[in-house]
Amino acid sequence: MQSRRSFLVSTAATAALSRSAIGANDRIRFAIIGAGTRGSYVGGVFTDFPDVDLVAVCDVFKPTRDQQAAKLGEKTKTNPEAVNDYRRVLDRNDVDAVLITTPDHWHGPMVIEASQAGKDAYCEKPLTNSIEVGQKMRAAVREHKRVVQIGLQQRSWDHFQANAKRVQDGLIGNVYHVECVYQGNYTRPTGDPVDPPAGLDWDLFQGPAERRPYVPMRQRSWRAFYDYSGGTLLDWGTHLTDVAHWYMNAREPVSCSASGQYARVAPLPEQLPDTMAVTWKYPKFVMTYTNCVRQSPDFDVQGNHFLGTIGWLQVNRTGYRFRANPAGRAAAGRGAPPAPPFEPVSQSFPYVGGPSDHAHVRNFLDCVKSRQDPVVNIDTGFYSSLPTLMGVLAIRYNRTYTWNGQSAG
Repeated sequence: MQSRRSFLVSTAATAALSRSAIGANDRIRFAIIGAGTRGSYVGGVFTDFPDVDLVAVCDVFKPTRDQQAAKLGEKTKTNPEAVNDYRRVLDRNDVDAVLITTPDHWHGPMVIEASQAGKDAYCEKPLTNSIEVGQKMRAAVREHKRVVQIGLQQRSWDHFQANAKRVQDGLIGNVYHVECVYQGNYTRPTGDPVDPPAGLDWDLFQGPAERRPYVPMRQRSWRAFYDYSGGTLLDWGTHLTDVAHWYMNAREPVSCSASGQYARVAPLPEQLPDTMAVTWKYPKFVMTYTNCVRQSPDFDVQGNHFLGTIGWLQVNRTGYRFRANPAGRAAAGRGAPPAPPFEPVSQSFPYVGGPSDHAHVRNFLDCVKSRQDPVVNIDTGFYSSLPTLMGVLAIRYNRTYTWNGQSAG
């Protein structure tokens, strides 16, 4: 069995440090690393573009990699190689970019080693499950001049962009509180250890994490475990904190405090609690997160809520609404001029993520060619993940964390 340390030692030292040349006719040759539900979907988005060639599909579970290599190979009329170990992908000279859609604890080592190997990367959010690893990712990407896009695709979504402008143009006044709401949790009873299923490289799945015996829940619901992720807070919460930072032109919190409770299941110390509340202090506003809310029959309450001095605005993936605050003048302070009137708006529509996913991938592909920074570069991805990473620490260790510009303590 390989040691934990051996997984963190880059095997890319012998690889060319300069980026391989883009293929003939300005085509981009890419490989998928992590071919599960998300990887196969985003990989399918990549292969929708005519200037992309899929050369390899990598996954630690043989049935998954074989199935997706065959499926996407049939779609593209190619024969991508099915690979077990991501390092074999990084060794290839015919790979310009990689799509990293693995569990979160692998994002860091893979982005770092891909950068060292001269590969660009589209990496799913969150950036990582560790603040320290995130800093190392930033350094590696900048040192090796890589193009890295983080999969916070709401930045490429039309109605999210329109509402960013409304908030930044002052439609609702000065925003003093941002609420981040996501209903649900991943916390489940773990079960007893069993033998890994045939075709699963459990040791490689764990990679840089602590070695644990195999239980099916660790593979199926890895987002619930501190070893690999940070529950709904790190998963969905990072989408919400990214929108908050974007709309508020914010970069980093001053401090973070949180509470968590195993309210609906017995305590599971390896997993985040099923009920959470998190508070961040910023220089000019407060931000909160909860995963337990009362739903409205009229409008999905999940998403981001911006509370301003003259109004409020909510936005999520199925709509947006904004209204004037009846107490807007009082909230703005004594002597403030009357709030400018605006008509309330409430828009709801079916969830359709395809256009934003395609726009986000297209932006990455264009930046691979132009060498410009993409919409969500490595630094934006780090700072959007930072609040939720601090929140996971605050819940796990039951303490308040402050940010000094480099680390949380």
